[in-house]
Amino acid sequence: MLIADARGLVVRCNDAAVPVLPAAAPGAPLADVAPDWLRDAHAGLCSPGPHTAPESGRAPAGEIDGRFYEAHPTVRDDGSVAWWLVDDTDHRLVREALRMEQERGAFLAKASNVLLSSLNLARCMDATAQMAAESLADAALVIAPVRGQRLPVVTCLRGGEPETSTVTADPDAVPGLGEALRGFPPVPSRWIDPSAAPAWMVPESIGPVGSIVITPLPGHGVPAGALILLRKAEAAAFSEEEEVFARLFAARAGAGMSAARLYAEQSSISDLLMRELLPPALHQISGVDFAGGYRPSADHERIGGDFYDVHPATVEGEPSLVLLGDVCGKGLEAAVLTGRIRNTLHALLPLADDHQRMLSLLNTSMLSSHHTRFATMVLASAVRRGNTVDLKLTSGGHPSPLIVRADGTVEEAETHGTLIGAIPTVTATTVSTSLAPGESCVLYTDGITEAKGGPMGDDLFGEERLKRALSGCAGMPAEGIVEHVQMLAGQWLNERPHDDMAVVVISAPRTHHLSAVNGHTRGRYTA
Repeated sequence: MLIADARGLVVRCNDAAVPVLPAAAPGAPLADVAPDWLRDAHAGLCSPGPHTAPESGRAPAGEIDGRFYEAHPTVRDDGSVAWWLVDDTDHRLVREALRMEQERGAFLAKASNVLLSSLNLARCMDATAQMAAESLADAALVIAPVRGQRLPVVTCLRGGEPETSTVTADPDAVPGLGEALRGFPPVPSRWIDPSAAPAWMVPESIGPVGSIVITPLPGHGVPAGALILLRKAEAAAFSEEEEVFARLFAARAGAGMSAARLYAEQSSISDLLMRELLPPALHQISGVDFAGGYRPSADHERIGGDFYDVHPATVEGEPSLVLLGDVCGKGLEAAVLTGRIRNTLHALLPLADDHQRMLSLLNTSMLSSHHTRFATMVLASAVRRGNTVDLKLTSGGHPSPLIVRADGTVEEAETHGTLIGAIPTVTATTVSTSLAPGESCVLYTDGITEAKGGPMGDDLFGEERLKRALSGCAGMPAEGIVEHVQMLAGQWLNERPHDDMAVVVISAPRTHHLSAVNGHTRGRYTA
């Protein structure tokens, strides 16, 4: 306790105050023995007029010889003021540590949200470098796993934007970097000589570097890269506590980058497999027009249980093989089986002239697999002979193909058979027909005829409605018929749920045959 009168002279100083203010003897001016903040607080309290508590509601406070004190005043009857000095240093340190911990916790939470919400590796690297530069260092570098001696690097200065580059360098030439990229624990910052840092690691605008931290970015099973933090020479060096916090941030950044890299790899594999399972684009082959359309059961899916293929003949003048099928079920699981069926039929192409045998062998293959699904299918062999297209059609439990004649008549091909993959023995009938110029054969899956919609919302599109629609397509090109059927089915559904839908059209185009040149080259067809 220190007592000073209204004139600012020390009246008394108890034993506890002497170690804090050793020069505070009675009669000494307060300005000579106390810090400025205590002198000003005393002068303000002793000035004429009413006195109120400080605006902050807190007692005057400040440092004395490196310790932090609060001064609580008591005004005595004679006008003097007794100042009770309370050492608040430890409490202040605890409050500061709590504040820092709260800020760091909020920063790590933000980092997790930002990095784990993005599955793009480049954006994760940019965000990691930018957040590290803003909150941990004057500059930050994020280095992806090594590709030989080519290091993909993202560099960011505090207040700047991330910049991507590729550096040709040996990571083992930088102390701690090679180990970090291999996932080993980081070396302490004090072991790294900033003056030995290579030029590619230090941005020109940052100036001399005073402290460097290199820490790994842990990933899922394999390292995700390394994080380098740089501080200018005039800034305080990284403390041990800051290095630990940098590793906590790096763990979250590495998890985000690893998840993004894993997603990119899986997405690439999925796209590759998806391309293999997608129905092919169809076009004219050997004077026969082919067109196809496919719509999966869900708009967010690209593949399903319906499929089609056209296999051109290896010898000119031989039939091309068309197949269209429908696997029981939909979605990815059904699509996987369609891929197996398509591959099996591709292997059976040498038997393409014998539809019954192809279906029997396919049936045996499906029964011997672990799948419990079955399929329906129709095979069509098509070859151009003169101006007409000769067809051979075989159905294995599938809706019969429809023939659209030049006068608008729609005929149903009289082919039928048993399901594929359901019973040990399959039977099927094969029919032959011909298409004159402008006539078409339409193969379709039951997703079209069983589409529910219309004015009442639960009526089937049905075969009769499909036949009426096709009767108006006489003379239309194959692509036009496909688009017309898909449009009508889509309008009928009006965004309602539906099964997979596929349609393939084989047409005899209105073309003229050109004779072979000099009798040696093949003839061709032109519009």
